[in-house]
Amino acid sequence: MASVPHIAVIGGGSTGIGIARDLAMRGLDVTLVEQGNLTHGTTGRMHGLLHSGGRYAVSDQASANECIEENKVLRDIASHCVEMTGGMFVKRPEDTEEYFEEKLEGCKACDIPAEVISGEEARAIEPHLARDIDKAITVPDGAIDPFRLVVANAASAEEHGARIETHSKVTDLVVEDDEVVGVEVEHQTGPDKKVRGTEGGTEQIRADYVVNATGAWAGRIGDMANVDIEVRPSKGVMTIMNIRQVDTVINRCRPKGDADIIVPHETTAILGTTDEEVDDPEDYPEEGWEVELMIDTLKELVPMLEEARTIRSFWGVRPLYEPPDVGSDDPTDITRDYFLLDHEERDDLHGMTSIVGGKFTTYRMMGEEISDHVCDQFGIDAECRTAEVPLPGSEDFSVLRDYMDEFGLRSPIGRRSVERLGSRAEDVLNTDGPNPTVCECEAVTRAEIKDAISQSGANLNAVRIRTRASMGNCQGGFCCNRMASELHGEFDEQITREAWDALLQERWKGQRHALWGQQLSQAALNYALHATTQNRDNDPADGEPVDFAAFDSGPTPTGTSGQTGVVTDGGTRDGD
Repeated sequence: MASVPHIAVIGGGSTGIGIARDLAMRGLDVTLVEQGNLTHGTTGRMHGLLHSGGRYAVSDQASANECIEENKVLRDIASHCVEMTGGMFVKRPEDTEEYFEEKLEGCKACDIPAEVISGEEARAIEPHLARDIDKAITVPDGAIDPFRLVVANAASAEEHGARIETHSKVTDLVVEDDEVVGVEVEHQTGPDKKVRGTEGGTEQIRADYVVNATGAWAGRIGDMANVDIEVRPSKGVMTIMNIRQVDTVINRCRPKGDADIIVPHETTAILGTTDEEVDDPEDYPEEGWEVELMIDTLKELVPMLEEARTIRSFWGVRPLYEPPDVGSDDPTDITRDYFLLDHEERDDLHGMTSIVGGKFTTYRMMGEEISDHVCDQFGIDAECRTAEVPLPGSEDFSVLRDYMDEFGLRSPIGRRSVERLGSRAEDVLNTDGPNPTVCECEAVTRAEIKDAISQSGANLNAVRIRTRASMGNCQGGFCCNRMASELHGEFDEQITREAWDALLQERWKGQRHALWGQQLSQAALNYALHATTQNRDNDPADGEPVDFAAFDSGPTPTGTSGQTGVVTDGGTRDGD
């Protein structure tokens, strides 16, 4: 009997992890490597829209058809990752009637369920819509959690025998006689690697075939084998509001442009997006004007956004691809379709295929096509089952249960936990010990935090991805330290502090361009909590230990001084 082919998949976003799951379910030996956490690239920086295809129904009907097909599939196999909010394309007085009719006809041509409703009917659904909205087209848009979905795919891949290596950067391709036969990987050190059974260091992973699913980074992988992959990275900036101003996806009914969509997501609303071509997926300017653009433009649809609190912004790069025979100066004109690049056929380089372009909503379809292609290389006849087999957490998950009585949780927290965990809820939440709420904003309990640590080790950003802890209104102000404390006992102080620092830095990164009004006050409070009260700006592990005993004697009488660390008449502390 012939040996099972070993396939190396590069990239731990939605496409790469979808490929790994598909190939593993077909019985192939799979190793996936990702340079950061899962969702490190574009996937972790998308606006959470489960496309109906309506956004592409005029400009890109091939993509629209793919979206509505996969929209239906993901509702079935990933029910605990999807909220079917519905969507509306709303028309303002200045938006043309001609385009409104084109949008409606485009939806019908692509079999996207669409219905015209009046402005009054639209405001009955979403009361905060502007009073001058003329009318709207309803479509089956939804909201999807990319972190939860990718982790569920990774869990399924591992259940079927795949090896998933995060924090493992490909430094080179192994090429012999014009054939890619493996990858050189640099594994980062750290306790999260030990949890997954891998120490740090360099490893050469030999493979019978390599799949490049790195999105906007695909060109860098191609360069390692001297093949040209012309990905055109397009930067998109999004802004997160403190509450859900709407419960339906709101699209502006006009040709695609900046700041034309509001996506309700979990406890927040995400405003999007810009579309600016950049040269490098990691090296591009981080500017603040985009946040103001989002609010100033989208308040025309939902006026209350002008007075709302912005808690953070984030940005990513779309992995857009244009075939060499097509040229466009405008990234908004580039198709959102995906392309399979067979490097044997295209570049006379055997053993590797790249998949580029596409959208999050079509990740599973992309995985199926490239998995079919890989199986063809080895004469393997194995059917794709990813459209029928539910992801872990979605099995037998149809009605949210109230866990208040069974597990002693307040019902809203129980409901949110079940939404995240799906059919795994009973196994995770049925704990013998106390199960307090660690993150109040996102209603994450200790049991969920412990479960995520068991999967990812002392990597609190990976815990965040799995649970949403620290992603709410306070942006970790009240829960980062609690999350870090859950590492105590299993990991030493230095490791815990490093994990805590990494989480704080990730939370701060997205707030820098939204520091005004109430959010500036929140950021100042967070600084006081973490840098001052918890001494995060003078870490004893990195310098001289703090003399806590100096604070035990109380204040010095007014007008005197002496003891280090006590209050003087000037209101400062001697020795500071």
